Amino acid sequence: MKKNTENQIAQKKNGKRRKVVMILGILIAVIALFTVTGAILHATYFKTKYEKISPYGQMVDVNDGQMHVYSMGSGEKTIVLLPGSGVALPSADFGPLMRKLSEKYTVVTVEYFGVGFSSTTQTPRSSENYVEEIRTALTKAGFTPPYVLMPHSISSVISEYFAEKYPTEVEAILSLDGTSSDYYEPMPASIKSLLSVAKYQQAVGSTSIMAVITTNKKMLLGYGYTEKEINDMIVFAGFTMNDTALDEIGNTSEFIKQTMELPYPANVPYFKVISRQTYEMSNPQLKKAGLTPPQYQTDHLARIGEQARYEILEGSHFIYLNNVERIAAIADEFLK
Repeated sequence: MKKNTENQIAQKKNGKRRKVVMILGILIAVIALFTVTGAILHATYFKTKYEKISPYGQMVDVNDGQMHVYSMGSGEKTIVLLPGSGVALPSADFGPLMRKLSEKYTVVTVEYFGVGFSSTTQTPRSSENYVEEIRTALTKAGFTPPYVLMPHSISSVISEYFAEKYPTEVEAILSLDGTSSDYYEPMPASIKSLLSVAKYQQAVGSTSIMAVITTNKKMLLGYGYTEKEINDMIVFAGFTMNDTALDEIGNTSEFIKQTMELPYPANVPYFKVISRQTYEMSNPQLKKAGLTPPQYQTDHLARIGEQARYEILEGSHFIYLNNVERIAAIADEFLK
């Protein structure tokens, strides 16, 4: 009897193991199916759509590649829009803001190497190289300084470097929720090592599929985007992870260090639009450094100097999405 009972227990355990193995096998098979399907879609359907989209503006030769420069309007002052990291197609992403600003100004979006329609490059990513590439691209596209720089996020740091090196070429900076050049912390190696995962996700089509699923077209249309801009941004979202773009993301901390080593020029006016989310949201990295989000902003403005002004607007880090009218009004008031 005892032997039979032991056999029954053993059979039950083996049965449970077989079920677990079977379930795991099914899960692995499903994941493999989705991975292969995603990779095929990325290499065929999405790539075909990607290759059919033509540059909105000019392609100009810069160093070892080409950069995309897109402009609107013909105003006396030239506003140069510079994108933050990870924006797939800045020339479309800035669309509504460009149209509004172009009513009074010449507005130019410069797409960095590895971003949007621009090619990749072998030139190392640094604040200095970004500035020289921007200057060259603008000159070759037919624009002359001084410029009003309107950077978003990390481009605010690059814009400060531009003003520090060439103060006579920068009329003013109007930063859109810009990264502070007063706080530096090296990017942890663990985070850098994860960047390569993004290339794998792109290769298997997950970024393309997620862009289709997560994009709120109705909301973007309400913000003033066109159907073409939305569709193009969705397609480009699946083709952003190249070596140049990853080098940019991996070196953002160093851009800050390179910029903060130089004093900001007192003769270049500075206005910072800060998003409510950035100003109030708890940030573990800042907390570790003993800073609150408001201190992070006030320390940055103090580094700029007495000419620095700011305004807090409701919205996310991508503050230009829902604040086109107010940003345009700030530009008018600021540039008077």
